[in-house]
Amino acid sequence: MEEVKRLDTVRQYNDYVGVDTLNPLVSVVNFNDVPTIIHYRHYMGVYAVFFKNIKCGNITYGCQNYDYEDGTMVFVSPGQVYGIDSSGQAIIPSGWGLIFHPDLLKGTHLAKTIRDYNFFAYEVNEALHLSKKEKKTIMESLEKIAAEIEQNIDKHSKTLIVSNIELFLNYCMRFYDRQFITRSHANKDILVRFENLLIDYFRSEKASQLGLPSVAYCADQLHLSPNYFGDLIKKETGSTALNYLQSKMIDEAKTYIFDSSKTFNEIAADLGFKYQQHFTRLFKQKTGMTPQEYRGLN
Repeated sequence: MEEVKRLDTVRQYNDYVGVDTLNPLVSVVNFNDVPTIIHYRHYMGVYAVFFKNIKCGNITYGCQNYDYEDGTMVFVSPGQVYGIDSSGQAIIPSGWGLIFHPDLLKGTHLAKTIRDYNFFAYEVNEALHLSKKEKKTIMESLEKIAAEIEQNIDKHSKTLIVSNIELFLNYCMRFYDRQFITRSHANKDILVRFENLLIDYFRSEKASQLGLPSVAYCADQLHLSPNYFGDLIKKETGSTALNYLQSKMIDEAKTYIFDSSKTFNEIAADLGFKYQQHFTRLFKQKTGMTPQEYRGLN
């Protein structure tokens, strides 16, 4: 069975990679200064951002090429299991890491907003790919954080470190927004697959057997994390994934209502609603009329 080790503190992570701990709550690791490392799967009790200097060539989306492979970033939040097991083989690492404990954020603005950075819940295959210009910005931000960590700790240290981390994360948010735009062709393909998934769900017996499809279910079927899927839908449609799903559900309901032989209770059950009144309430919320009033228009 694959071993999963725990890294609950910044010091534990630093000891694992073999670097000094200058601040018990935050660390910037230059992996180019680490001779070798043995990879394990880790349960993470800390936030971690890994920047890897790996060039994988141009990424192709649709008919367009985008040279955003000058660096790759992966984000991990407390409670996640991250990494690979190198089976005891020492690996020569490359890149940088930002590691910080949740306690660093206590009493700060970032403590209230850290959950807004959805990319901490993205999967590894949904990593952020950077251009040369973006890589330069990221490196400058990491160097500022590292420089502040290396200062003697005083009453300003926490404020300055956290402020720089927040700025760093805001840049990452900007670059992720850019990535959603440059992947528009791939995103539209996911939307088509999403709609086909819903059509199959409602027109088979899955809805009546499993109930209403959830955002998490749809994301899993499309091999995406729920957060990434939700952000993709928001960028492409301007609507939340739940609202978009519900709108598609109501579009399907309208075709059912055209069949006057079906009762509204049967329609609700076919769509996966446990109670007809829940279906009626959602239908009126989305269309401004009840199912019965909508049937009367036809």
